[in-house]
Amino acid sequence: MPDAARRLVPRFWPRSLQGQMLLAIALALMIAQGLSAALMWRMQHERHFAGLVNYAAFSLLGRNPRAPLGPPSPPGPPGEPPEIGFRMPRPLRVQEELRAPQIAGDRRRPEIEHALRQVLEAQGVDAARLFVAERDPARDPVIAAWLATRGFARPPGAPRPQLIIAAIGRADGTWLTARLLAPRTERAMLATLVIQTLFIYLVLVGAVALILRRIARPLKALTAQVEAFARSRAPAGQLAPEGPDDIRGLIVAHNAMERRVGALLDEKDVMLGAIGHDLKTPLAALRVRIEAVEDDIERGRMAAGIEDINRSLDDILSLARVGRPSDPLEPTELSALVADVVGEYEDMGEDVTLGEAERMVMPLRATWLRRALRNLVSNALRYGSRARVSLRREGGEAVLTVEDDGPGIPSHEIARMMEPFTRLEASRNSATGGTGLGLTLARAIADQHGGSLHLANRPAKGGASGETTGLTATLRLPLA
Repeated sequence: MPDAARRLVPRFWPRSLQGQMLLAIALALMIAQGLSAALMWRMQHERHFAGLVNYAAFSLLGRNPRAPLGPPSPPGPPGEPPEIGFRMPRPLRVQEELRAPQIAGDRRRPEIEHALRQVLEAQGVDAARLFVAERDPARDPVIAAWLATRGFARPPGAPRPQLIIAAIGRADGTWLTARLLAPRTERAMLATLVIQTLFIYLVLVGAVALILRRIARPLKALTAQVEAFARSRAPAGQLAPEGPDDIRGLIVAHNAMERRVGALLDEKDVMLGAIGHDLKTPLAALRVRIEAVEDDIERGRMAAGIEDINRSLDDILSLARVGRPSDPLEPTELSALVADVVGEYEDMGEDVTLGEAERMVMPLRATWLRRALRNLVSNALRYGSRARVSLRREGGEAVLTVEDDGPGIPSHEIARMMEPFTRLEASRNSATGGTGLGLTLARAIADQHGGSLHLANRPAKGGASGETTGLTATLRLPLA
């Protein structure tokens, strides 16, 4: 994923394929289960609502107001869960009252009132004076005593039953009042739906997690294998195909590609070794033969030419082999290595100084890193007449910088200077520009250690815009 796209991804969003798929599926399941639970709750709520309305309408329409009250029905078993009507005696369910039944503390239920009015008017009843409210059963003057004699007891923590008062005013000024005692089913219904939703959610997410783990495990192993191969470290062995058929096919194809690439690299190493041997042998013979040349100037020129060829051949072979080093990483004190290289140039009388150098130990291929540092210092001396070397720690990286006082590199040419056989100086004279492999080899060695090499012009302080006072080569290496 590009860096710009990564910045747009929320921090909580996982980076792995398994994490992203699991989170996406979990969110989708949560939304689907939530909608399903909401629809089921709504359906049950509407069913309960319709039951209240129909029961109230049936009670009001079926009441004979002149019937005697009669004795109350026998109480049911203590603690019996309430239902609509609560097996209340009919005289308690429907009563004729001289005034409106509303008392302080009643909570009007306009939604039930509206639905009940429609039912009553459909039956030809004048429902202009309709009153529907919810009341605490213990505060109702009609059924409070009946509840006490019935021995009703709520389980600990259970909500009170719901008492709905539905009253309709008649033409003679009296009121016909129906009392509906029903359980508060919404809370129990909601708890059941939540438990059911969580159970289904956990089962489905768990099953998906197991499937994704079976897919992701071989992908992680394949990624580690590819990364090891990319870092030029020979893998311990090829991966055994596992997982779904698609993943197994990918691993088989990768194993075949790895064998093919490994064979090509081995063939390249053999070929380069043969080229180096076949070229250096006649060059050594030529070096012996030129000793017979009597002209000292001509003999010196010939010897310098042979030396240039040998140097170029060494650089080419080193660049070819840096991708597959044979020596292992070893704990090395980097500051001591840098001080040794700087000391070599000081012994030769070169203007190389060592600035800040923090002590740090890290796994390195010391021979290769010496080669990279020598190339950077040599470039600084060749183009800037002096070199300043420093070493510091930045976070989890060792930062090695080499500065010179030369003319720098045009900004549009900096990237090109990392390419093989590229020089700013157009001639092929090694005294003025070398072979054009120094920076390329240094960058390859940095890549070999998991680091990077960057070049940047150093702007002049207080000078004209675009004026430079030298070039800074920065080699960054991970400490672990």
